[in-house]
Amino acid sequence: MTAGLGSVLVVDDDPNNRDLLSRRLRRLGYEAEVGHDGQHALALIGERSFDVVLLDVMMPGLDGFETLTILRQHHSATDLPVIMATAKDDSEDVIHALGLGANDYVTKPLDFPVVVARIQTQISLKRAVEQVKQLERRLAERNLELESANARMSRDLRAAARIQEALLPRSSPDVPGLGFAWAFRPCDELAGDGLSAIKLDDHRVALYVLDVSGHGVASSLMSVSVGRLLTPPSDASSILVRPREGSNPPEPFSPGDVAAQLNRLFPFEISTEQYFTLVYGVLDTSTGEFRYTLAGHPGPIHLPKDAKPRVLPGRGYPIGLADGPRPYNEWTVQLSAGDRLYLYSDGIPEAVGPEGNPFGTERLLGLIESGRPEPLCAVVNDLVAEVEAWSGVSSVRDDVSVLAVEIRGD
Repeated sequence: MTAGLGSVLVVDDDPNNRDLLSRRLRRLGYEAEVGHDGQHALALIGERSFDVVLLDVMMPGLDGFETLTILRQHHSATDLPVIMATAKDDSEDVIHALGLGANDYVTKPLDFPVVVARIQTQISLKRAVEQVKQLERRLAERNLELESANARMSRDLRAAARIQEALLPRSSPDVPGLGFAWAFRPCDELAGDGLSAIKLDDHRVALYVLDVSGHGVASSLMSVSVGRLLTPPSDASSILVRPREGSNPPEPFSPGDVAAQLNRLFPFEISTEQYFTLVYGVLDTSTGEFRYTLAGHPGPIHLPKDAKPRVLPGRGYPIGLADGPRPYNEWTVQLSAGDRLYLYSDGIPEAVGPEGNPFGTERLLGLIESGRPEPLCAVVNDLVAEVEAWSGVSSVRDDVSVLAVEIRGD
């Protein structure tokens, strides 16, 4: 873009006309260059840029029409505006000039204020187009940057999702007499939920479902951090068991102790406002006892072999919000052959339907009871499908997790 009012190329075979016009334009503050015929004008345009060309129609050699035709092969009407000057107000000449790509026209004898007004209009339009093009270029560059950033973010999110998936059970724990099934459906690329079934020794298995507040990367990071701690006893970082002297196998911590350790390790911070809820329990196959603790989480659902399902009692503050050295109580339930136990996140009962109605605990209990004759994995899959159908797959607002265990007695 040229500084000042703009640069004008005056093309006219009459030296008096072009010199007078160029001097008057310079006095107003324009940069004015002169060309004495079409060939000279094309040569000047090839050497430098102009904001507008005032081109006479009637010239020897290349006339104005021919010059305009050649000019438009290399310069569009928005890149280099051309105002045609004709000696007579001939509508055919005007139409012909506009058809060849002229932006405007003036008639001779030239009315200087009109010429200046037409010149300034074309320069203003040209500069406006240049600004738009510059903004489009910047926008295109920004879009490329955003596409690159989105691609990196997508790769990072996929990598983080794979890390989360690695913390899920890869196969059912090898615990005689028990059958397992689970489902994990994040509402976004990353989830704040986590679940697992962990074999502690030959007859005890730990079960948990956790739910970090919020969604996205921050919740996922906390979920992964907690999941890394709730690892099988063979991992030295596990907080699920305490080592014993000699060759004695490690002793599992009680559910209340595990929750208390997590509460100390993940205190609530005002800056992040993050906490998580948890149901954690230990099932002893030798006695059929399931001992569990609740930290702001929905109670497990017990489906006895010959009775209706019920939500097990219990309450406690979410992890990070409890006070005291051992703030979590424990509850027990006796399980028998044929019983089933369901641990789940609140994304199931709190799923909202199109009319704003929650899925609800009663609906959940009904599905669990009606699925009694079905295989455990089928019940879990059907349950998740019902939640998605209730809220619409694209409208699921929270992660959905469920972990189920069946006492087979074999």
